[in-house]
Order: sequence, then structure tokens, then C-alpha cells
Amino acid sequence: MGFPDGVEVVRLPKLPERHYTVDFWVPPFNAKAVAAVLPHLQALKVVQSLMAGVDWLLPCLPAGLTVCDGRGIHDVPTSEWVLAAILSSLKQFPRYRDNQKAGQWRGQVAFGGGFRAHEEKEEAAKAQSLQAGQMIVLSDELFGKTVLIVGYGSVGAAIEARLRAFDAKVLRVARNAREGVSSIADLPELLPLADVVVLIVPLTQSTRAMFGAELMARMKPGALLVNAARGPVVVTDDLDAALREGRIHAAVDVTDPEPLPPGHPLWSAPNCLITPHIGGSTAAFIGRAYALVARQLHHYVRGEPLENVVGDAGY
Repeated sequence: MGFPDGVEVVRLPKLPERHYTVDFWVPPFNAKAVAAVLPHLQALKVVQSLMAGVDWLLPCLPAGLTVCDGRGIHDVPTSEWVLAAILSSLKQFPRYRDNQKAGQWRGQVAFGGGFRAHEEKEEAAKAQSLQAGQMIVLSDELFGKTVLIVGYGSVGAAIEARLRAFDAKVLRVARNAREGVSSIADLPELLPLADVVVLIVPLTQSTRAMFGAELMARMKPGALLVNAARGPVVVTDDLDAALREGRIHAAVDVTDPEPLPPGHPLWSAPNCLITPHIGGSTAAFIGRAYALVARQLHHYVRGEPLENVVGDAGY
């Protein structure tokens, strides 16, 4: 679908030197760039972000604008990242990548703990005589695991669709309960049931620092925490402590602070896979983004309701 007839597309410079009459704006991807362009826009009515989360954008904008997020266009890449993160953690790929870089063929025996529950490790250790300080670390399976998705929106549904191939049991949590989806208030009771906990909530006042030591303590020993939401949803110091105590594992695409600075303790935390906020970034993104903007422009010129208006939908 192309843009409607009569729509003029203006490519704005990063540092405008004059004012522009623009009523529909697709902003850049960071607050500093937004702040440089926004004062030069006149008659602005709609801001269409191409990011699923707009927590960073809203404080930059004046009141009275209609703000739409990029919900839907990140479903495929983000859900694929989540599956890749889960499988990489279960299959011990980071550990074996480290061994490869060190030129070491270590097989199933490695230092430290694996993803397996503590009692399974103890039974495995009894079954075989190992060198002092070592234990069996076997790759685990996603098949039959219980996965708790916290923030069950469009990305959460896409994650569940991909989990079906592994016969995983899915537990769903959202801000408000609905058929098949539990309320966020039920999270403490659901956490002990999950082998994998996936965070995909937006960053709001209620979700900031929502996942700290208290909820981590409710997780199964050896369970995997996957953060594909926003860094500040998780209390970083509490995550670092839980990892170093060997209680849980983690795979995170977002951190707090972000970017994670050199020397930060989380870089060296055991059993933690970190990627630099790339979960939604793929070559196919631009095509989906273009299609969303085109649809929105057709809605706009026809006077129809816009999609993804911020505040219309919960997680």
C-alpha cells in the first residue's frame, strides 16, 4: 500500500534551520534528535513512532498531540530474539562460544552451574565421579517447559506462537485479567511454576523496577529470566546479586543503565547473556514500518481512527 494521493513527504534535516508546516511526523529514534527537530514543526497533530515503546518519547512532546506507537511491526524480530535467547541459554551456547575462543573442547563437563534445577545437578554429580570443583553441565530442552510471558500483548502472542513448536506450556500475564490471561497481581503466585520468565511489558510508572529481589526470589531455582522489555523494568543490582548467588539465569536485550558501561558488574555476572538492544532490529523492519505509516496516512486523510494510539491498549 502506497501513501495517499496528495500527501507531500518531507525529509527533515537533523538540524533544521527553518520552520516546516507538518501535521504528521515520524520522529527519529532518540530524544536528542527529537528535541533538535520538534521546535521547527508547525501545525503538528500526529506523531507516529516506529518503536514499540514510547516511554522515552512522551516527555519530549507537548500536550495535545496524538501519539501512535509501532506496535505490531516488531512482533516477528522480537519474538525470534526471545526464542533465540531461550534456546541459546538452555543449550549453553555462550559457554561453548567462550570455550571455542579459548580453543577448549570441554564437552558436557564444565565449571559452574548449568540451567538444570539444583536437585538435578546434585543427582547428576552423584552419578559420575568428577574432578574436584566440577559438575555435569548438560544442555537442556525447551520441550515441555513452562514459559511465563509477562506483558501479553502482540509481541507476547507472537512469542507464544513460536513456542508451540516446542510443546511449551505458556502462562500469560497482563495488566488486567482477561480470558486465558492472568492479572499482574497474580505474578508472585505464577513465578514458582515457570522454567522461563519473559518480560515484555512497556516501561511505565507501574512497571519501572517491578522485577526486583522479591520477585526473583519467587522464581524456580535455576529458572531463566528473559528481559526483552526495557532495562529499568528490572532492578539491575538485584539481578546481578541473584546471578552471582547462582539462583537464576538471565538473557537480556536491555539494561539499566543503557548502554551498559565498560566495567559494569553485569558484564561479568555468571550465566547472563547480554545483547545490545537489537531484538527488534532486522532488515525486514523498514518494510513493515513503511506499511504501517502508509496505513496510518490513509486513516488520517479519511478522518478514520488511527491505529496504535498510545493509551488505547494495555499490555
